[in-house]
Amino acid sequence: MKALIFWTCMLLMLHTEGGAMTPAYRIEVTIVGFSGPKLYLGYYLGDKQYVLDTADAIAPNTFVFSGAQPLETGIYFVALPPKNDFFQILITPQEQFFSIQTTQEKLNEVVKIEGSQENGRFYAYLRYLRKQQAKAEAISEIIKQSKTKKTSLTQAELKRQQLNTNVAQAQKKWVQKNKGTYAATIIGANLHPTPPLESFAKLDSLEKSHQLWMWTRQHYFDYLPLGDSNLLRTPFLFEKVDYFIRTLTPQHPDSICRAIDTVLHQMGQAPETFQFYLIHFLNSFAASNFVGMDAVYVHLVEKYYNTGKAPWASADQLAKLSINAKKLKPLLIGKIAPDISLECKGQRTQLHQIQSPYTVLFFWRYDCSHCTESLPAVKKFYEKYAAQGITLVAICVNPTLEQPNCAKYLQENQMPEWFNATDPSGKYFGLYNLETTPQVYILDQKKEILSKQVPADQLELVMDKIIEMNKKAQSKTE
Repeated sequence: MKALIFWTCMLLMLHTEGGAMTPAYRIEVTIVGFSGPKLYLGYYLGDKQYVLDTADAIAPNTFVFSGAQPLETGIYFVALPPKNDFFQILITPQEQFFSIQTTQEKLNEVVKIEGSQENGRFYAYLRYLRKQQAKAEAISEIIKQSKTKKTSLTQAELKRQQLNTNVAQAQKKWVQKNKGTYAATIIGANLHPTPPLESFAKLDSLEKSHQLWMWTRQHYFDYLPLGDSNLLRTPFLFEKVDYFIRTLTPQHPDSICRAIDTVLHQMGQAPETFQFYLIHFLNSFAASNFVGMDAVYVHLVEKYYNTGKAPWASADQLAKLSINAKKLKPLLIGKIAPDISLECKGQRTQLHQIQSPYTVLFFWRYDCSHCTESLPAVKKFYEKYAAQGITLVAICVNPTLEQPNCAKYLQENQMPEWFNATDPSGKYFGLYNLETTPQVYILDQKKEILSKQVPADQLELVMDKIIEMNKKAQSKTE
């Protein structure tokens, strides 16, 4: 009986080991003229590239990538060290066993594929594009040489325009003909919607530019299916999404929030893509150095993380995000600054009781080196704007027991007769999220936050901009 059990275990072990030896993918690569000892197989995710596998030479110029787990769908690259020249290949669940042959001299041109129809289509398309590129370069050379000959120049420009039209039409036909294939999905996602320029013909240049921008924003994703999970591991998805958010969208928190919501809504059918980009947006705007972008962070936490739309986040992560958002929300630009009690020369007043067209809050500590470095610029700012009725409230936020040191600091540094106040309650740290000092807030007459986290050396620039914008707004209402 023991012998039977022993042999049964041995058989199970052999079966397991044999199963482990069966690869889930195998890609054989031959590169004529390449004598290196290894190749790298990598993939794209977001704006980065990652090496997934390394293959040693099994014969001169021949390498094999293989692994126990199937490759995710996407565009991969094969890189040749040490210069890391590379060529791309398509990977789908149905095609994980194939071979590809090329030459080191012309990696992306002399390509032969066996066992992968997707890569066959992909490289056939690339060959077509190279031919059209050669035609375009020839026309560009004619244009370059014909700048002094108006007739020849016009003819060359018409040829270029016709070539562009022909290529665009051919691309659409190719995508339609190969519909349902991964190659067609990739190529189709990179097509550009054609705006109806004739509709804008009668507009002046400024209005035409505005209407074209609006049309482009509205139709930007017409050919790019954001809900297709097979596009996550491609080199172009991040670039296109980032361009939509950073360039096509006005860089105002409200506009950015709407743009991100549009992108994430379309990505909802692809959970992994949705997760990647929600995390990316959250981290990006949490670390943003641009004033006011914390509003985007708060929006993402409240709309997605606090509502159960980020199931991958742990309870601790969700709690921390929620706490951070709650701290930031009352301090967002456009909010009324928290009212605080100010003690100045033994007398108390409330921040909201200060009558001034603009109030600048300067939170500092006597033991803060950055605060000391900021003082000359703050003094210069005060000297310039005091006559314009702007109130500067400098608040020492050291603990109550250290308040005598604040007074000593004021005297030693010859700080002018600002509204030099202290924090009698010790609550300002939390109310104004004063994890670092100095901190600067610019408030209007109603104590609405106009700007914050302004470096001292940029105070004048920001203040001038605010005053200028308000003057323009007032002139429009008069």
